[in-house]
Amino acid sequence: MKKILKVHSVNDYARYIGAPVLHPLVSVIHYDELEHCRHSLNNYDVYGLFIADETLEELTYGLTTYDLHCHALMCVSPGQIGGKADTGVEIQTKGWALLFDPVLINGTDLEKRMPAYSFFSYNTNEALLMSDDQRQIIVALLEALRNELRGGDDEHQRHIIVSYIELVLEHVARFYAKQLSLQTAKTNDLLTRFENLLNRYYAEGIYRIHGLPTVRYCAQELFLSPNYFGDLIHQMTDDTASNIIRRFVMQRAQKLLIGGTNITQTAELLGFDYPQHFTRLFKKFYGVSPSVYLKQLSR
Repeated sequence: MKKILKVHSVNDYARYIGAPVLHPLVSVIHYDELEHCRHSLNNYDVYGLFIADETLEELTYGLTTYDLHCHALMCVSPGQIGGKADTGVEIQTKGWALLFDPVLINGTDLEKRMPAYSFFSYNTNEALLMSDDQRQIIVALLEALRNELRGGDDEHQRHIIVSYIELVLEHVARFYAKQLSLQTAKTNDLLTRFENLLNRYYAEGIYRIHGLPTVRYCAQELFLSPNYFGDLIHQMTDDTASNIIRRFVMQRAQKLLIGGTNITQTAELLGFDYPQHFTRLFKKFYGVSPSVYLKQLSR
């Protein structure tokens, strides 16, 4: 069984790999400077961003393994497991890491912004592949943040630290947006595969097992994380994946009703648990209930 390092605090990881302890809630690590670094498979209670300046092979994320290529940036959030099991051998690796405790941002504007950084829930095989210029921007911010952590505590430090972290995250969000934009040009068949998947979901009776189709189910079938899939779809359509699924289901409902299927049967054939749930969603989508819609058809 693989041994897992529980990263309760940022310095649990820093001490494990022999990195300097700079702050109780923030750690900035430059792997190139470490003399006794080791691999570790980590269970995080903190946020982390990791830059690989060399190719790292057979890393673990959840139940999958992946390779992390040079200048790739990956993110983790509390509750996630990632890394590579310790082999007992010291290693030489290159790159940077930023870890910060959720306690640091409690009550700040950054705490409110965190849900917008969907990349913390991307699979690590969906890492940000940075250009040299992009890497230099992030590394410069990490170096400035590390200097601040070494400068001693005063009444301004927490605000400055949080501001640096927010700058890093905003740049990562910007770079990811560019990567998504470039990727949509290469994956223009994603919408077709998405639509085919929804058609197959009903044609093969998958709704009988799973109920209504979800973004998570579709993303997994298309070998993407839900957040990365959702962000790609939004980049391509300016709409959400959940809205596209909802529209598909309601258009299918419309066809069933027009074809003579009653309301209860229609709800069942779409995967709704209760006809009332179907009725509410139909009314929200079309502005009238299914029964009123049927009456309008019969006029």
